[in-house]
Amino acid sequence: MATDPVGDLLTLLDIERLELDLFRGQSPDEEESQRVFGGQVIAQALVAAYRTVPDDRTCHSLHAYFIRPGDPKVPIIYQVDHSRDGGSFTTRRVVAVQHGKQIFNLAASFHVAEEAWHHQHEMPKVIGPDEVEDRSEWRKRFAEKLPERHRGHFLRPRPIDMREIAPLHPTRPAIASDSHDLWFRVARPIDEAPWLHHCLLAYASDMALLGTGNRPHGVSWMTGELMSASLDHAMWFHAPLKFDDWHLYSMDSPYAGGGRSFNRGKVFDAAGNLVASVAQEGLMRKVVRKPKD
Repeated sequence: MATDPVGDLLTLLDIERLELDLFRGQSPDEEESQRVFGGQVIAQALVAAYRTVPDDRTCHSLHAYFIRPGDPKVPIIYQVDHSRDGGSFTTRRVVAVQHGKQIFNLAASFHVAEEAWHHQHEMPKVIGPDEVEDRSEWRKRFAEKLPERHRGHFLRPRPIDMREIAPLHPTRPAIASDSHDLWFRVARPIDEAPWLHHCLLAYASDMALLGTGNRPHGVSWMTGELMSASLDHAMWFHAPLKFDDWHLYSMDSPYAGGGRSFNRGKVFDAAGNLVASVAQEGLMRKVVRKPKD
């Protein structure tokens, strides 16, 4: 039976409106992990916020905290608070709730379009997406070497097409530079409102970024020696974007210590325009195994 992961993702982001500022989101039916993917909660919360602001304003920044692991088996309730409605800026706060407790909160600011001075850093010089192996093909080469419990999740069709320029072995990663570049996009053309492309990029921005801090240490969550999770996430949208076109995600990790890593990302479109910036801190804790008696 044919699958459409992109259609499934668009459905996932089409959250249900329960009341004026109250929304309900679901998780994928086939979700195998024990917690909700962080990018899903970011994107659904941003959709909720967008649905309460005037059409002439787009999100220019968001700041979010992951408070508790999300339960993929039950719906997520998103409550939007109208923090401010100004002449050119609009601010929203979104709280995500499950089992009567906050699992996530987000503050987002929206701005009307203005003309002003402009500068940006140049896009790194890297090989293009057509010269990089498709990630689904890369995954197939490693599937048999993974623990059986991870294979289904590892091989399932994805809504985001990702092509890493220097991927590491998933279970035996070598020590590598913290600099990490990949091309990514929505896996097929879509005809959606411009603001939804921001939400799709927010969803994808939580992919690969957390692992950037692991690279200098040669560790992976698949080896069982690392406990990792996103702790917070911030994004700045600099320009309109069309996320079914290729974009370069250029990441690094300036610091890790105390059980946390700090990771950054810049997102460029194929023409070299800097369209977004990302920052995230993640849990990077050693798994301590108790000795057997």
